[in-house]
Amino acid sequence: MKRIVYVLSFAFVFISCKKSPSNEVDYATDKVVAEEEAMYSNDALQAPQAAPEAAPTESSNASTAIPIDQKIIKNGNLRFETADMNKTAAKIYAALKTVNGYVQLDSETKGYNEITRNIVIRVPNQNFEKLVNNVTQGISYFDEKQITSEDVTEQYIDLEARLKSKKELEARYIDLLRKASKVSDIIEIEQQINVIREEIESKQGQLNYMKSRVSMSTLNITFYKPTADSGITVSYGDKIVNALKGSVSWIPGFFIGLIYIWPLFLIVGLAWYFIRKKLNKSKK
Repeated sequence: MKRIVYVLSFAFVFISCKKSPSNEVDYATDKVVAEEEAMYSNDALQAPQAAPEAAPTESSNASTAIPIDQKIIKNGNLRFETADMNKTAAKIYAALKTVNGYVQLDSETKGYNEITRNIVIRVPNQNFEKLVNNVTQGISYFDEKQITSEDVTEQYIDLEARLKSKKELEARYIDLLRKASKVSDIIEIEQQINVIREEIESKQGQLNYMKSRVSMSTLNITFYKPTADSGITVSYGDKIVNALKGSVSWIPGFFIGLIYIWPLFLIVGLAWYFIRKKLNKSKK
């Protein structure tokens, strides 16, 4: 009987020892699987959340991007010969009325061989090309034709930013001035405010000047007419021929000028005669 009890006890202990390692392995495996499932589930839950956040950010940046308004300064210089000064001037003034511009300068000078007129026009930036086309229509030859465009967007934005910063700094100093109680502090703060205001006025003046140049373009027109009847110059060869013709016209005027100064020649001749006579006596 005892022997049977020992055998059964030994068998029960053997079976229980054999099953415990498998239980431990199953528990560990289940734990790893659970952790992996939890990890994948977390990734699955987080992935949809990350995607919507990234997409709206790009779209919002694209939608909120503000286009930069370019600041362009346009200038032009024209110089040409004309056969009729009054007709050319009338044409320029007629073109000016169609572009809402105004004349800044209109001057006329008369030289020895030609009459020259200079008209400086200020015109809104968007009408500059139209004015140039209207003025140059029908002109076949230019002594000078120069059209320039200068992009000052970066300088404009930088100047605006600096001016804004100076104004904010001034506001902070004014706030400190209200809170100051000592006389020395008040004097020092007022000195700083004066310096800042001078800088603000200087930068505001620069900004106003730049705004004027950006909003209104400048076209400098110079046209002339030779006094000799030579027609409109169409090439440098014709200019040389006209110059030779003009050189003959000054000869009569040169002799007339000599007549005006004949007493000077008489005085110089007498002086030279007496000097030569004195030198000859000294040699003897």
